[in-house]
Amino acid sequence: MPPHVLILGGTTEARELAAALASRPGVRVTTSLAGRVSRPGTLDGEVRVGGFGGAEGLAAWLREHRVDAVVDATHPFAAGITDNTARAAAATGVPAVVLRRPGWSAGPGDRWHEAASLTGAADRLPRLGRHVFLTTGRGGLAAFAHLTDLHFLLRSVDPPEPPMPPHTRVLLARGPFTVEDETALLREHRIDVLVTKDSGGEATAAKLTAARELGLSVVVVRRPPLPQGVTAVPDVAGVLARLGLSGS
Repeated sequence: MPPHVLILGGTTEARELAAALASRPGVRVTTSLAGRVSRPGTLDGEVRVGGFGGAEGLAAWLREHRVDAVVDATHPFAAGITDNTARAAAATGVPAVVLRRPGWSAGPGDRWHEAASLTGAADRLPRLGRHVFLTTGRGGLAAFAHLTDLHFLLRSVDPPEPPMPPHTRVLLARGPFTVEDETALLREHRIDVLVTKDSGGEATAAKLTAARELGLSVVVVRRPPLPQGVTAVPDVAGVLARLGLSGS
């Protein structure tokens, strides 16, 4: 039986890893998607959609499908999945690797304000501006719902989940975005402050450059910590090395 690698996906890196593994002779790859995005892109290898039922359900799936390694390549803020993966790996003895793109770093001219959570980000906003560009995804909007005096431009891939602030305009769009387009958007909506999670990567980083060039404040929500004893690799090459497939 060929080695079986399970990827917990939903990111660009997960898609790149699936393609790299599928090209290796004798490697079986399955990507699992949570199903939160309505139009996922094409993936190499096998695909399953839906949750596992927590750490215990994931452990059972790993055993049933004879998985030889699991790679958590989910969003850096999917802390629950990362925790469940670590617990399932410990319970089954299946090796686990966490793939996380590097986070963003502030540079000269940036006006960043860090927050530990969406609630913390919301607390900072009234002191920073009245027109907010919110790019934290469609979930967690309840943290901002009480800010009735502020005006929000919310960008999301899929329609947002209520509750949300009363003065919210929704823009459905998927990256990558250019600096020129982001600058025009910020100017058009008279944005004072940008709110973003530290997702990392290039696909949505242009908004940070545009905010810097316009002198806008940026509230950056820090990533949740990895489970104790878990370390991450920053790219596909690192995962392949961990799996012993870098030379395949």
